[in-house]
Formats: sequence, structure tokens, C-alpha cells
Amino acid sequence: MRVNGLSRPRGRVSFRVVSTQPAPPGADEPAADAPLETPFADAASPFKRTEGPMPVFAGPPPRSPLRPAVMSTWITYRSQINFGLAMLAYLMVLVGAITLVQANPTASWRYYVAALPAAPAVVGLVIFVRGLTRLDDIQVRIQLLAFGVAVGATALITFGYSFFEGVGLPHLPPVYVLPLMVVFWRFRRRR
Repeated sequence: MRVNGLSRPRGRVSFRVVSTQPAPPGADEPAADAPLETPFADAASPFKRTEGPMPVFAGPPPRSPLRPAVMSTWITYRSQINFGLAMLAYLMVLVGAITLVQANPTASWRYYVAALPAAPAVVGLVIFVRGLTRLDDIQVRIQLLAFGVAVGATALITFGYSFFEGVGLPHLPPVYVLPLMVVFWRFRRRR
């Protein structure tokens, strides 16, 4: 029989099934109730793990020795070490300036000597600000909260103490304000 130029074979038509799985021994034809597998059945299956491409060989690892752990400590604590050194320099210059000014109370240069401790203090401030700019977002948020609590608590205590000064308590010098702020900042940071 011919349909549109094609001939239909007569008799039984057999199809050969190609599988990606090896045939079990002794089985020439699959059982009637077994599902037929196509060459691409595994690629579309959500139950079978597919393998990705093999990685490209990048060569052997470099033979250079690892850096010593000391460098890691320096990098980790660089801001704290530099700030500590700047504060040490500030204290040394401050003690020297106070000693010179007290020894020469009428000298014309005493104002210049009294201003000398500001130089290491400015260096300490620059190191502190650079350390803050190296922090990530969550650390910046923690520091901002700690600074806010420190400033607010210091303002509350100093403002409240000024009322007690009016009724007879001794005067609180302004030099105690910054250390009080640092104490509150450190306390809030550790919580």
C-alpha cells in the first residue's frame, strides 16, 4: 500500500530501543511492563545527578613559602597599634609640655609649648577615623550605636551634674567629659 509516495511495510514492525543503561545479562528484549528508556532520559531526570564539566587544570600550586603569622597579627591590629602609639606620644608630649610650662610660667613661648600635644592628638584622630572607614556595614552600625549611647549618656550625666553644682557639689572640670564618653562607648561596644 502506498500513501503519498511512501510505502508501508507489511507484517510486524519492530523498533529497536537504545538505552543508556546496560542490559541485564540474558535479556534480549525488555519486558512488556518495563518502561522504555530513550538516549536522553537521564539528562531530563530530576532524580539522577548530572555531572558538570571537568575543571580545567590550573597547574601546580606556587612553591613560595607562606607568610609568617606575625604579618597577620600586624595587619589585624594595625589600627589599634598605631592608635596606641599615637596616644603614647600624646602622653609623653603632654607631660613634657606641662613640665616646661610650669617651670617657665612667664615665658612668651609657653602658649606654643602648650599647643604641642595637639599634634600627636591629631595623628591619633586621623588613625581612628581611618580605622572606622575600614569597617564593614554591620561593624559601622555597632560603632554608631555605641557612639550614640556614649554621647547621650555623657550628656545626661554632665547636664544632670550641673544642677547639683548649683546646690553645692564641687565643679566638674570639662577634662573629665571625654574619658567618661570613652568609658560609655567601650561599655556599650562590649555588650
